[in-house]
Amino acid sequence: MSATVLYTPEVLALATGLARWPWDEALPLTATARSRSCGSTLAIGLGLAADGTIERIGLRAQACAVGQAAAAIFAEAAPGLDPHHIAAARDALARWLSGEGAMPDWPGLEAIAAASAYPARHGAMMLAWNGASEALFPDGSAR
Repeated sequence: MSATVLYTPEVLALATGLARWPWDEALPLTATARSRSCGSTLAIGLGLAADGTIERIGLRAQACAVGQAAAAIFAEAAPGLDPHHIAAARDALARWLSGEGAMPDWPGLEAIAAASAYPARHGAMMLAWNGASEALFPDGSAR
């Protein structure tokens, strides 16, 4: 698979669209995730609504276009979801990327599905879900 197939106009648009969720020091729940395979990093900040669902998201990425696109896909669909939904989605995404499950039911993942054929990109694809899970469950209770 060539880079032109992996870095489609849709992936590049998602990556540049990450600016819609700027970093906000005031967000109370924060974490940083790092991909062991490529070194990409993502800082994520979350704010919860009174009912415990995600209300606000801030992101700061130093990642490839696939990692940035994945973070944008996460940020678009995460508001309104509760922490356990995020942890379950992270686990489903990890199963899919390891070949042990179907693509999770998360809106927009089809835009980066081609990257699932590149194990070196899997860590970057997981950054937002891993970071959000760490921010939401700093004691590791959702693992």
